[in-house]
Amino acid sequence: METKLYRPNAAAVILNSVGFLLICERAKEHGAWQFPQGGIDEGENALQAVQREIHEEVGFQPEHYVIESNFTGLRYDYPAEVLASILHKRGKSYIGQEQTYFLCRLHEKAPEPKLDQREFRAYRWIDPRDFDLNWLPQFKREVYRQVMEHFFSYTSID
Repeated sequence: METKLYRPNAAAVILNSVGFLLICERAKEHGAWQFPQGGIDEGENALQAVQREIHEEVGFQPEHYVIESNFTGLRYDYPAEVLASILHKRGKSYIGQEQTYFLCRLHEKAPEPKLDQREFRAYRWIDPRDFDLNWLPQFKREVYRQVMEHFFSYTSID
């Protein structure tokens, strides 16, 4: 029996000190807004990975924020066209990602994000109720819906 392999991943749901949500637009996908996230490297745990990803992708150091909670075990499968690209890039046959989301709150004096331009072209601060699942590829929407419901008791219309 073949085991399905999910890539371990950590994601950051970042709120500023007044409760607005950080969303970032993908560098190569105009109109695709998401949270900072990335794979968990060998030897890392999810917490270490999310702290590294937050620093790499949006420039915040651990002293800029507090992690309030997490939500783990969320999975999505890649569609066939993404799967082929992933296999080519990573050399492993992951069929999707298994994610841990961390709810992070910035301290009042935290700086504005400093984006890694290879990942993101822009950022915005929005009311969590204004997050639109249509900003995401179809295959990611259910996980984001669960995350928004878990952390904010709110789901946007899809």
